[in-house]
Formats: sequence, C-alpha cells, structure tokens
Amino acid sequence: MLLVAALSITAAAPARAFELFGIKFFERDQEEEADVIGEPQPYSVEFVVTGDEVESELKAASNLWADRDEPASGEAGLIAKARDDYRRLLAALYEQGRYGGSISITIDGRQAADLPPDTVLPDPAAVTILVNPGPLFLFDEARIENRAPPATNRRDEVDQPEDEGFRAGEPANSGVILKAERLAVEAWRQQGHAKAAVAERRVVAAHDSDTVDALLRVEPGRRAVYGPTSVEGTERMDPGFVAYMANLTTGEEFDPDDVERARARLARLDVFRSLRIVEGDEIGEDGLLPMSVIVQERALRRIGIGGTYSTVDGLGLETYWLHRNLFGRAERLRLEAKVGGINGVDPNEFTYRVGGTFTRPGIFTPDTNFVTSVFGDREVLEPYTRTGVTVQAGFTHLFTEELSARLFATGRYAKFDDDVYGEREFTSVGVLGGLVYDSRDNEADATEGYYAEVTAEPFYEFNYGNAAAVFTAEGRAYYGFGDENRFVAAGRIKVGSLVGSPISETAPDRLFFAGGGGSVRGYAYRNIGVEVPGGQIVGGRSLIEGSAELRARVTESIGVVGFVDAGYVGAESFPEFDEDVRVGVGAGVRYLTGLGPIRLDVAVPLDPRAGDPDVAFYVGIGQAF
Repeated sequence: MLLVAALSITAAAPARAFELFGIKFFERDQEEEADVIGEPQPYSVEFVVTGDEVESELKAASNLWADRDEPASGEAGLIAKARDDYRRLLAALYEQGRYGGSISITIDGRQAADLPPDTVLPDPAAVTILVNPGPLFLFDEARIENRAPPATNRRDEVDQPEDEGFRAGEPANSGVILKAERLAVEAWRQQGHAKAAVAERRVVAAHDSDTVDALLRVEPGRRAVYGPTSVEGTERMDPGFVAYMANLTTGEEFDPDDVERARARLARLDVFRSLRIVEGDEIGEDGLLPMSVIVQERALRRIGIGGTYSTVDGLGLETYWLHRNLFGRAERLRLEAKVGGINGVDPNEFTYRVGGTFTRPGIFTPDTNFVTSVFGDREVLEPYTRTGVTVQAGFTHLFTEELSARLFATGRYAKFDDDVYGEREFTSVGVLGGLVYDSRDNEADATEGYYAEVTAEPFYEFNYGNAAAVFTAEGRAYYGFGDENRFVAAGRIKVGSLVGSPISETAPDRLFFAGGGGSVRGYAYRNIGVEVPGGQIVGGRSLIEGSAELRARVTESIGVVGFVDAGYVGAESFPEFDEDVRVGVGAGVRYLTGLGPIRLDVAVPLDPRAGDPDVAFYVGIGQAF
C-alpha cells in the first residue's frame, strides 16, 4: 500500500509523529507519550487561530485546551500533553482539508518539542498555541480504480463516494478520502467479495495550486461463500444451536448484511455478555470462508424491580424473576408480579397481576419464537372490578429488523362487578394476530422514525353465545430538527373497533376506554367512555385517541415537553362523534439518562367529568410515547 504525500505542514517546532490515513510518520519512542505521574503542574492556555473557520474544530482536538482547568501531571506531563497536541491539531487540519498550515506550541516561550522531559517550569506555566490553518485544499482529481460493478440486488447497493464529497472541486478533507475507501471496499463485500481491500492509496497535495490528487485502487479478492460456522466460549448454551441461530448457511454467498443480522439475532437471545462474529483469515480454494461465533455467557438468572406513580393512578410496584437459559437453547422463563392503584391503605382497592411467560426461540426458523403465558389478575377501576385468568400460546416472527408479527391462541375467564350490569362472568376463546413496524432510533426517547401496530382478535364468548372481533391500529411519528435533533415533534394516533356483540354482552376489558397516563393525560384512568343513564361510565365499541408533543433538550441532561392529548369513545362500532371529544393539555420535564428520560408530566383536563382531577401528575421512565 503506497502513500505519496507532498504535504508541507510547516511548524515552528520540529516535525512530530502524526497519523494520516492509518499510517504513522516521524514516530519516536513511545515512552515520550506515556502517562507521566508527578506533582500537579498548573498552566494557562492562550489559543490563537488565524481566521475563525476551523477554530472550534481545532480547540475540540486539543487536550491542552480541553484540560485547561486541571493541572497537568508534573512538568513532564505538561510537555507530553503539548507534544501530543501537535499530532492532534495536525490531524484536525487534515480533517478540514488544510494541508498547508503551521502549528506552534510554546511553554514559557519555548517550543514544546524542544523541551526535555525534566525541564523546570514556572507555576503556573504559560502555554501558547498558535495555528495558521492555511488555505483550503480542493480535490483536483478523485479517482477509484477497479470499482465494484453496479449492484443487481437493491439490498446490496452502497452509497457512492462521489455523493459523500469524493470528487473534483470538493474540499479534500482526509475523512472524505477514508470514507470513500470504506465505501469502495463495502461495495465489493456486498457482492460476496469478503476480503476486498484497498491495495493502493495515493494522495498528493500540490501547494502551488492548493489542490489534492487522490487515487484509490481496490483489490476485490475472490468471491466467497459461507463455510462451516464454529462456536467458541459457550458454557451452558448448546454450540450447535448458536450456529443454527446465526443462520450463516454453508454454500450461500457471503453478505455482510447477513453477518449483521446474525449478530443482532444472537444478541436478542439475551444470554451473552459479549458476542463477536469473526470471518476466517482466508478464503479456501473451494471458495468457502469459515465463520466463527465467539461468545461469553451472562449469568443465568436476573431479578428486577420497578415502579410508577401518578396522582390519579396512584403508586405501582412490580418485580420479576428471569431465567435466561433453562435447557441450553436460550429458553426463557419470566415470573412477574405487580401491584398498582395504591392510593390508600385498603388492599381490596389495589390492582394485582401475577403470572409467567415461557419463550422458546428458534422454532421452525431462527427468527420464529414459541411463546406461552398464563396470568391471573385483579383490576379495581372506576368503571368496574375484574378478577380473571388469561392464557396465551403461539408464535412471534421477525421478518426484518423493523417488521414483526405474532399469532396466538387465547383463552380467557373473568368475573366482573360494576354498578351498571352487576356481577357477570365471561369465558372466551379466540385468536390474536398482529403486525408491528418500528423504525424508531430509540424506543425510550425517539428523535426520528415511525411506529405502527395493527391487531385483530376474533373470539367466541360462551356465556352469551356471541362471535365477535376487536380491531386496533396505532401509529406514531417522530421528527427531529435543530442541532443534533435538539427539538423533536412527536405525534400519535390510535383507533379501535369492536364488532359482533353489544356493550351489555361484552366483557368490559374488551371494550374501549380512554384516559390516564398512557392515553389522555389529565383525566382519570379509563374514565373516558360511554355514559349511560344514571351517569355511570361503561366501555365503548369504538375509540379514537391522539397526542401531539413538542420536546426540547435544554441542556445535555434536561429536557422540557409541551403536549396536547385527545380521546373519544363511542357506543357504536364506527365513531359517530355524538359524544364529546375530551382534551387534556400539559407540560413536562425530562431528566435524560442512559436508560431513557425520567418523565414528570403535569396535565389539566379541559372538560373534566365526575371522577376526573383538576390537575394530574405523572412520573415514569421513557417518553410518554
């Protein structure tokens, strides 16, 4: 690999080691840059840049500037930090397409590069950084030899280097050259050439014309197909099952997208602390490329606790116990318990839920899971009290990273008590199917992307002899704007319909309600429904909900939100809007953490009814939607 560079960076100090395009120049003994331990050495920094076009980038690259409020580790530590800044500043100039600049770093008036490590410095030492970035260099020629042919499969398409700035007349930033190299190699790898590499890299800067000629020559190597997949590092996990879940089928054409999907699929098993998929060093004479999966397993068991609170819904506490790998194939058993609605001291007024879920991955295909669950729960709500058991068994399937589906057989028994219909029992069996599309960049705090979910649940209820079905559809959208998506506009809409049975002969938990923290904030939980004679609220057979939020990040850790929620529940299967639409407005504060924002919302109902508060507060983790 060859680099020809007539890059005449001039400096008021002797040339120091620096790195360009992965190659180090003028490298001296490593011990000069080793960490030095000594008495604290305070210093002040004056940073002067001729012109302000790249001042912020240069200051961001300088450790002397970044650490200016902290003393260095002795005189030798300060000198080492200054010497390292020559390289860092030079790389920053190259990144900005400045190949003819000069850098001077002095300590107590002397060039840092000339100072021996045992130099005695004043307290504090005066550091001066002078940078003349020089002219901006443009590409005169930007050429790639032996490029991959156009992809015949849309999934194999790679961005063109020209679209990323690698063309004549564009600024010759070093990062553009490196990205063009990666794209040129990736284009071959997407077409099965796993060992494609840049065989020649030639970069020449002409200082008389402030231009750069860049040539990249790619050597694609042989086309490869997957060889056997070996597994290393397993303890309890079955290595054959790990290879099966990687799904890198022997004889199929190598595709880096397959490798990334294999990595994501294995990570979803949640049994590995670390995970790597490594390509073999060489492609065999038969074209086979061996693959290796190297893993380290997590602890088998996990216990978790959590909680939520709102002034309307009360305190909620939950806990779970999880076994990640029951029989060596990532079989998962999760037992959980929850108590909610803690607004007082009477346990009869609390909501309870207890049960377990068993998941067996890799059924039929590596992307298909068998899931079965049983839950018993008691809900004490304003419209009704429910005590029941729900059993589900079925499959989930992941078509792509964004699109998934589920299909379950369901069985339900529940006893209800409410002021309108009294005590009733319902027993039903049915089928639950759903599709989910999720392209959000972050589930807990999305700044862009979409989420959509549709479900259909036909069922037969034995006590009243009704065949019916429930349909729901929900969509969410996120649009970030401003510097680093500092502002986000988010919207949500949900619709639902029940057909086939009247309200009086339908289990209340199959009917639609609105209101509460995950619905229309400001109103009591599930207190938006159909009003019957006597003023009581029952569930309806149609639902429309919507929310709009404007989120702003004020600092790196604090955000604010303004929102409007609206909801409508109708008595008929299709909305007639003969009842009022309920609207709630409010604002909130977000404390941003690595696990997601901690949320505090305050909401006011614009049309409160009996049972609704004047003001409601909500606390939770993650955005409201």
